[in-house]
Order: sequence, then structure tokens, then C-alpha cells
Amino acid sequence: MQRFFFSILLLAFMGNLVVPQKARATLNSNLSKNNLKVNSSLTVNIDGLKNQNGQVCLSLFSSSQGFPSDGDRALQVKCVALEEGTPAITFENLKPGSYGVAAFHDINDDGVFNLNGLGIPKEGFGFSRDPKIFTGPPKFGDVIVIIVGPKNNIRIKLQYLLARASRSLTP
Repeated sequence: MQRFFFSILLLAFMGNLVVPQKARATLNSNLSKNNLKVNSSLTVNIDGLKNQNGQVCLSLFSSSQGFPSDGDRALQVKCVALEEGTPAITFENLKPGSYGVAAFHDINDDGVFNLNGLGIPKEGFGFSRDPKIFTGPPKFGDVIVIIVGPKNNIRIKLQYLLARASRSLTP
């Protein structure tokens, strides 16, 4: 009898893991069937900058392929020089669907996400939906944002594991 209840609980748990994937597939399928020709945009506001040095670079992905570090597999990659205020970067001409964004503060302006000898990031980084980072980058499913309307906005709060600056410029 205990084995039966354990099996039922296991099936219920596994079903909950599958539903979000099916929901995304259904959404993408319905959007394709309806032949929506809406050109959407996604504006990403960056919070938590430690200083105004360098640039902020963002990569936009539509699948887990290459996420988060293979810019060649990203749909779009944008880097913007830092100025006063909170940077806002806009990705244009997006089809409705699910996307994930990876961002980093390129403090030394070399175009590379720098790590120390142990593989710990030396520069600030963040992802759409601000997932908790424990040991390595998040999975694509943890950062997905759904783009439906013409204008979409998200915020990414950068994290600095090896902070060089003494204070943050934005909350």
C-alpha cells in the first residue's frame, strides 16, 4: 500500500515538472498557428551596477542552446557604454514567444566575461527573472520571459561575487 501511495506522489511530482515545458510548447504552437506578425520589443533595465566603468553586455536566447555563454548561438547580443543612470537596452523585432537574457558588467571594457583562476566571476552578472545563483549558471527554464505584446519590459539585478567597488550605484 505504501508503495502505491509513493508511486502516486512521484507521478504527481513528475507531472508538475513537465507542465511548464508543455505550457511553453503550447504557447509557441498557438502563436505560430495564429500567424501573429507582431514585431515585439523587449527592454531590459539593469540595476545594481557597482560603478560606471566599461559597458553592459546582454545576450538574448530563444532556447537553451548555448545559454548563457555562447554568444554565437544568441539571437541578439548588445553591449552599451555606461553613462549616468540605469542602463536600458532594447531588443527589437522579436516574434512572440519565450526568451532568456544573460547580462554582465564588462568593467574593463574587453568584451569578455572575466573569471578568476577558480572560475569565479570577477565582473557583475545577472539573468532575466533574477534566479538565485548557487553553483554555476541557471538553467534556461529558470530565466524564461514570455513575450506577447508589442512592448515588454524586464529588470535584471546584477550580482558581484568578487566586488571591487565599495558601493552600488543603483538599488
